[in-house]
Amino acid sequence: MSDHRYKIEVRANLPKELKELDDLANNLIYSWDRRVRRVFRYMDPELWDKSNHRPKVLLKWISQSRLDELAQDRNFYDEFQHALAVHRSHLAKTENPHPDIARRLKKDAHQIAYFCAEFGLHESLPIYSGGLGILAGDHLKAASELGLPMVAVGLMYHQGYFTQCVDSEGRQHARTKAHQLDTLPIKLVQDASQQPLRISVPFPGREIKVQIWQASVGHLPLYLLDTDVEDNDSVGRAITNQLYGGDHTTRLAQEWVLGLGGVKALRALNITPTVWHINEGHAACSILERTRELVAEGLDFESALEAVANATLFTTHTPVPAGHDIFTSEEMARQLEPLAAQMQIPVKRLLALGSASYSDHKFNMTSLGLHGSRFHNGVSQIHGRVASHMEASHWPQIPADENPITHVTNGVHVLTFLAREWANLFDTRYHGWRDRVTDKQYWHIHVDKIPDPNYWNIRQLIKTEMLQFVSNVLRKQYLRNSEGEANTEHLLMNLSPYNADPPMIIGFARRFATYKRATLIFKDLGRLARLLNNPEAPVVLLFAGKAHPADQPGQELIRQITEISKQPPFLGKVFYIEDYDLALARHLVAGVDVWLNNPEYPLEACGTSGQKAGINGVLNVSILDGWWAEAYDGVNGWGITSIQNATPENRDAAEAQNLMGVLEHEVIPLYFDRDGVGYSREWINRSKAAMASIIPAYSAHRMLLDYCHQFYIPASNRHKKMAAHRHQTTIELTRWKQKIHEAWSKIHVIRLHNPTEQLSNNEIFHLQLEVFLNGLSAEDIHIECVLGYETPTVKFKKFVCYKLEFSKTINDNCLFELNIPLTENGLFDYELRLYPSHPALAHPFEMGYMLCI
Repeated sequence: MSDHRYKIEVRANLPKELKELDDLANNLIYSWDRRVRRVFRYMDPELWDKSNHRPKVLLKWISQSRLDELAQDRNFYDEFQHALAVHRSHLAKTENPHPDIARRLKKDAHQIAYFCAEFGLHESLPIYSGGLGILAGDHLKAASELGLPMVAVGLMYHQGYFTQCVDSEGRQHARTKAHQLDTLPIKLVQDASQQPLRISVPFPGREIKVQIWQASVGHLPLYLLDTDVEDNDSVGRAITNQLYGGDHTTRLAQEWVLGLGGVKALRALNITPTVWHINEGHAACSILERTRELVAEGLDFESALEAVANATLFTTHTPVPAGHDIFTSEEMARQLEPLAAQMQIPVKRLLALGSASYSDHKFNMTSLGLHGSRFHNGVSQIHGRVASHMEASHWPQIPADENPITHVTNGVHVLTFLAREWANLFDTRYHGWRDRVTDKQYWHIHVDKIPDPNYWNIRQLIKTEMLQFVSNVLRKQYLRNSEGEANTEHLLMNLSPYNADPPMIIGFARRFATYKRATLIFKDLGRLARLLNNPEAPVVLLFAGKAHPADQPGQELIRQITEISKQPPFLGKVFYIEDYDLALARHLVAGVDVWLNNPEYPLEACGTSGQKAGINGVLNVSILDGWWAEAYDGVNGWGITSIQNATPENRDAAEAQNLMGVLEHEVIPLYFDRDGVGYSREWINRSKAAMASIIPAYSAHRMLLDYCHQFYIPASNRHKKMAAHRHQTTIELTRWKQKIHEAWSKIHVIRLHNPTEQLSNNEIFHLQLEVFLNGLSAEDIHIECVLGYETPTVKFKKFVCYKLEFSKTINDNCLFELNIPLTENGLFDYELRLYPSHPALAHPFEMGYMLCI
């Protein structure tokens, strides 16, 4: 008998009546709209789950007889036609955009290009690792639904991130497997001759050929760059092999392809963005390629860089210096030398674009992103402040709280993460709710209208489905680890979906990085054991999340949780679920009762998993960091105040004690306070408050509208204004900046008149300054008097600013004066500040110069 075994795939033939299923399978609308997705589940529920929810796999492998049945099934035909109508309505969004914003963008011929290293749209396109990718996916979905004129650019990773297996000892094993590209919702972009469209990306001593795949996200195209083509050698072909895989050289090569190749791809596709959004530093090299293009058109380097920056938004997600992508000056010099030669500038000028005070003379991609953009943001209010302070050296004389970094708080795509049961209820009760996601009053009114018994029953139904899903995953995990069937079923008793009154479920699922402190709740094991094992109020803890394969401390946290889960007091009470992905996330964020988050303050850039839980009525118990510090209102969950000015050990101990106190004395008793009616009225009140407050305020739709108002429209308008007449205004601004750079160090100020320290109400406040401007004119600077006062938390809180006006010239100096009546009573401090001023600046402090007088 032969030992050889061969494979053959027999693919289904779609009946002509069902040919349009291909259209539904090749557009990621199904990733968020259940009205489309349920068509595939209807066709074969078992195969749908077995295929990991991949429509193209289902359509290949479904039995021919079942397809023939479906072609004659009237119920299916109606569902199918409805899905096609929904599909067409999504594609038409670009013709009927959001009335306030998208029409303005379209009318003025704006075009947004969105670059990111990963996109988490659905488990059927596994090119994401975690929060950054999921956010990028939500960004595209919301942009598509709002009808925004946007294209996106990323990389096509043949192995994705990694599949996580956790053995019986809690050791993480990273498994990789190449995707079958024809099973993914992508198609190869072709040129006019119907051949694969390819671009060439220059590397030192060679060219890397890149092909382009397209994924459709509603009406919006996502272009994915792929170096695995036969023209490249094995090293070149492997560049886009794995997300965040390989060594430092591979990481730089990926970012080079994403940045330079992304720009070249859009040019090859005849797409001309008016605003470029770089989501994190991985795509910052796009700035270099766009600058090179303008130099080739005849602009000098500094004017070209200014022109590029005018149309660029850079978003940082990194709350700590160690989180940035940093490369040695030597390896970057090798990479940049050919580019510098083309632009006829020293390579050290390009290296300077990557400099940062905390990078130890290395090349920092975040710094490149900041130097090459005029619009910058963090992803929550706190993170905006953290980023402003961390990057303060880019604007060395500007107070950190006033530098150009601002924030847009992240949001989540509601239709992706809202449980099916809630969507069905809203479809039945509230026609048009999908178009009112950001309407705060609407949600407060309509969520409150849901009768408490109905609300509780829906929450329990969602919880039951989650328990079923989690039990199935854990059962496979335990049996693979030789746990034994009887013991496995015993361990999973508390997760049985058939329990009439299941325990309270607390969920913790996210990337396993040490600052997220997954094990904080285990600081006092004895107290925790008593809480979890109270027969009157039983509680179960569910953990999930991957640690980067190189992050040994993060993997140690997984091992510790697994070890604790095997101790007698925690058997069947603490579970670690392997291979956290979007499918598992959708069940957990919707189905647990409490979402736990306890990062080290202020290191949580945003924390969108809690938003996904909150829109489903799950109550957050979280450190007041990231988005939760903005959202918590005392009713919609619980906030844990961080401990400041303590050693890490004392801080963790105190915050763990606070967490346990909140759980023991507030959260758990409230959940089990059934008051003889079978549910907790006050728990439902809090759950409704969470849903009603979080859906409109923390949706991706609100986030996109914020980006439009704060960045996309201003940046696009600025680009058009500055690029007019062959970039004339840009050239003038660049020359003016150079004049400021040369003169600034020798500017000095003399105070000619010091006002009295006491004034009566409405009395004139008089100031005189004599300024030596070192060749600058009075119009080149702005001098202001800032009145403010001290608060318990802020040393100087600005109250009002008054501009000092140019009066006359005295010899070579300029006289500036202020004469203003003060009408507010009180004790004030005041500051005098001088900084460059030009009407074409994007931000008054973008040059980083300020003299405090």
